[in-house]
Amino acid sequence: MTYEMTELNRESRMGGLGTETTDREVRRIDLSDFENRRSEIADELWSAATDIGFFQVVNHGIDIGEVRKAFAATENFFALPDEVKARYPLKKGFNSGWESMSQVRPSIGTPDQKESYQVTRPHMGDLWPTDDELEGFRETILDFEARCWGVAMALLSCFADKLGFERDFFAKAHDPSVTSYQSTLRLLHYFPLAPDADVAGMWRAGAHTDFDCLTLLFQRDGQGGLQLCPGKEMETQEWTSVEPAEEAITCNIGDMLMRWSDDVLPSNFHRVKSPGLNDYRGPRYSLAFFAQANRDIMIEGPAGKYPPITAEDYLYQRVNANFAR
Repeated sequence: MTYEMTELNRESRMGGLGTETTDREVRRIDLSDFENRRSEIADELWSAATDIGFFQVVNHGIDIGEVRKAFAATENFFALPDEVKARYPLKKGFNSGWESMSQVRPSIGTPDQKESYQVTRPHMGDLWPTDDELEGFRETILDFEARCWGVAMALLSCFADKLGFERDFFAKAHDPSVTSYQSTLRLLHYFPLAPDADVAGMWRAGAHTDFDCLTLLFQRDGQGGLQLCPGKEMETQEWTSVEPAEEAITCNIGDMLMRWSDDVLPSNFHRVKSPGLNDYRGPRYSLAFFAQANRDIMIEGPAGKYPPITAEDYLYQRVNANFAR
């Protein structure tokens, strides 16, 4: 399965405003007492994921103080002068380092109004700010990345149960101890807007799907803008806003898991809209963890709908379909 013009055409149709609806529930799933409630939690996750591909989890095991610490480190990084951040430029093909206003979505054809810093463990090398620039930054971010991995693997173990794989199937496929590891923690800063700025035709992040297995998104209270649009509404583009909540992780299925599930689990469109005149217009920060199988792992669904492909080749095809134009 390659991603050529069909996939590009699908996403390129998603650039319009569409309409907004509240008649869609982004379910909130409680992960407390996880091992004893695993079957119940797995049923809830599966139901939400097969419905709209999005859900939120609470009581997920990451202390709110750790989340705030990671956000503080993120804000401190983006407060550095651009000339300092430019010492740690994005390594193309390795999803590591800093970039600004460089991501152009096929859906809109203009750069997302943001900057980001990607952390992919095996490829960081000299991409970390020094302690003189940001004391303790590396340790804080790596610790948070590991905590995200743990939550993602717990959730994916439930999907493994439902798909008929071994429970630790996805944990083995996302092994962080080897050089083929390619899961990524992305720190994001969406730029503030002047009170009277015209945002017509401007998007903080254009409509897209994620390329990974599972995305965990951390948002701050009051810094909204994330909207989702399940594929069944693609032609009419009915968007639903996802309310940010500090205690909740917003999760979505990515293209890789959709393929791994033989398309049973949908990877759906989402975007970050620019704020209206009466909305909060200050800076928006978020943290996204992308669980992407290690490069050498073979992706093959239980029903064999698609031919086997390595995670490296899959992502190469998927990224090139969107950005190598």
